[in-house]
Amino acid sequence: MRPPNPLPLRMRLPWPLPAVLCWGLGWAVFGALGAAGTAPPLPALAGAAAALGSALAIEGGWRRVIAAAGFPLSAWALGAAAAPPPWAWAAAAALLLALYPLRAWRDAPFFPTPASALAGLDDVVLPPPSSVLDAGCGLGHGLRALARLWPQARLHGVEWSRPLAWVAAHRLPAASIRRGDMWASSWTGHDLVYLFQRPETMERAWAKAAEELAPGAWLVSLQFEVPGVRPVACLGRPGLHRVWIYRIDARAAAAAQSSARPTTGGSTAGRPRR
Repeated sequence: MRPPNPLPLRMRLPWPLPAVLCWGLGWAVFGALGAAGTAPPLPALAGAAAALGSALAIEGGWRRVIAAAGFPLSAWALGAAAAPPPWAWAAAAALLLALYPLRAWRDAPFFPTPASALAGLDDVVLPPPSSVLDAGCGLGHGLRALARLWPQARLHGVEWSRPLAWVAAHRLPAASIRRGDMWASSWTGHDLVYLFQRPETMERAWAKAAEELAPGAWLVSLQFEVPGVRPVACLGRPGLHRVWIYRIDARAAAAAQSSARPTTGGSTAGRPRR
């Protein structure tokens, strides 16, 4: 049994709320010291230190970097841009939300699959899969890595961000890529589902895979493991990108189907949230 999570409750809020809290804390310290008449650059240094200190309580190396860097980068941009007009900030925010909607950030921030991260996966996943799905494919980096492993496979991708899905489809014309919700989309019929998610969603991903994939199909996760489920294999070394490889067996599929079946009175207790 794993020890309880020692992180403060506020740092276990849905992403990207912890990062926003760190950025806000940095600006609050900066503003308070500035209002008190503290001479520069002490307010900026104190704000950066406050953001960094709170970011250390966040799980995940990249998330800590994002949370810690938000305040100093925004402070630098404001100073370098000489206070741009409000419409410029609104336009930048609108562009960011168009490229990567808030719902996508809650799912997983945009981190492309490194080109060599999946090396050796084809030695474990046998026989070679005929149909492969990248759930949350972004710009298609994961699909490219999968295509190098199994050039004969039918490649599919689903991505919530419309611009990212459009770019991925043009980068990989041989793959079938569409804009959609990876959780609402069916995974049925695929031999392997690949994802690069976040720790909080891995139990949900396993429940969906066990319910919708056929026994013998594979769930492959870059970086994050499924809590309480033993993988078939784990590639890579600690500290680097690790690839967690799971296979759906008949027992897992039966358990998922049983928990998904409504109980007397129409209750759907145990069904994964969609």
